[in-house]
Amino acid sequence: MIPNAIAVDSATGAPIVLAQAEHGAESHGAEHMASTPGEHGGAFPPFDSSTYASQLIWLAITFGALYFIVAKIALPRLANIVEGRAERIESDLAEAKRLRAESKAAEDAFLKAQADARAKASAIATEAREAVARQSDENRRRLDTEMAAKLAAAETQIAATKQAAMGNVRGIAADAAAAIVERLSGATPATAEIEQAVDATLAR
Repeated sequence: MIPNAIAVDSATGAPIVLAQAEHGAESHGAEHMASTPGEHGGAFPPFDSSTYASQLIWLAITFGALYFIVAKIALPRLANIVEGRAERIESDLAEAKRLRAESKAAEDAFLKAQADARAKASAIATEAREAVARQSDENRRRLDTEMAAKLAAAETQIAATKQAAMGNVRGIAADAAAAIVERLSGATPATAEIEQAVDATLAR
């Protein structure tokens, strides 16, 4: 800031501010502003034709640096990430296929073992039924044989008992007939005649 011009009155000794100095300061400021129009006016720098060359150079440098960063750093990292993810996906798919094949084999083995167990159980049941049937037939035949033998022995014993009983009945009948004839006639009949009469009566 330019100070005002000050003078001293010779008569009174009081200070006097000169207007010319203020006017001079205003004129000097206006001249200073008029002398520097480039500081606040002119074209926008990116559109200034005088800076096109430097702008193109910096654009090429910036684009080259950006391309180098993307091509040498960003893209390889992205490629490694994508490749690693693809390998993991492929590995997971292979593992899933392997587990699926193992589960299928285990299921087939289980079904085969179940079918074999059912067939074995059916064979055991059939064999048990056949064994029971054979044992039952053998027991029935043995019982039939034993019953036939016991029946034959009983029939033989019955026949012997009957024959013995018939012999006793013949003797008893002969004695009774002799006693009756003797009581009725008072004479003792002949034994041969009594036995003959009893035999004829039993034969009827």
